[in-house]
Amino acid sequence: QVQLVESGGGLVQPGGSLRLSCAASGIIFSIAHMGWYRQAPGKQRELVATVTTRGITNYADSVKGRFTISRDNARNTVYLQMNSLKPEDTAIYYCKAEYLRTDYWGKGTLVTVSS
Repeated sequence: QVQLVESGGGLVQPGGSLRLSCAASGIIFSIAHMGWYRQAPGKQRELVATVTTRGITNYADSVKGRFTISRDNARNTVYLQMNSLKPEDTAIYYCKAEYLRTDYWGKGTLVTVSS
């Protein structure tokens, strides 16, 4: 079955960096559009960044210039490099795969930005 496993979350101070990883299995990774989403306490889940099968990226305005999404098809993994983190980036970060017209989600990894 399809599995998406996120890792790399944790506690970081404002201005710090983290790199999230999402390892996929059960799909042909190279033909899946991948994305990162987040959900802060009391808020709806929102798009952070996406990367298509061709490597075209898209970012939420709130993270442009600070976050970078990338994919490694050989490792079946998508990454989210997060720099200049702010307290408002605190959320559970979820990985999503859009594969054969079906969306699959990971269970999420918590990112807390606090001093």
